[in-house]
Amino acid sequence: MTVNTGFWRIENVELRRYQPSDCIKLAELFYHTVHTVNIRDYTKEQLNAWAGGEIDLEKWNRSLLEHFTIVAVDNGTIAGFGDIDNTGYLDRLYVHADYQRKGIAAAVCDQLEQAVSGDIVTHASITAKPFFENRGYRVIQEQQVERQGIFLTNFVMEKKR
Repeated sequence: MTVNTGFWRIENVELRRYQPSDCIKLAELFYHTVHTVNIRDYTKEQLNAWAGGEIDLEKWNRSLLEHFTIVAVDNGTIAGFGDIDNTGYLDRLYVHADYQRKGIAAAVCDQLEQAVSGDIVTHASITAKPFFENRGYRVIQEQQVERQGIFLTNFVMEKKR
């Protein structure tokens, strides 16, 4: 399947619904992405607090099943994923470091945004903030989130529809 995001054409990328067998790979992608992509905006200590490598897979699986979750697969490799709940809270959007700036996040986000009819809210990292701003989201507030005694900056962002 070819995904046309308007700016990039992504060959051989399949966008599909989440399956429980994806959970471990998504957890690994999350950890790897946070520790490689977000390193320019957060300290090592902050990255370890955000993604320490100990994810409750049962909790993640339950959450990903309850939400509308899309997985991007490139020739058998999971390139990214994202999920949104029925209230319009876009919870996670992560793209593997090797697939950054190729339109994967935009393609996944397009699917997530189409899954709900109302406004959308997300908590965007410093790294993700420009991506969401380019999609029409606006910052509601900057916040400091505490994880394991460590504070991380992120932004509550909203897209009005």
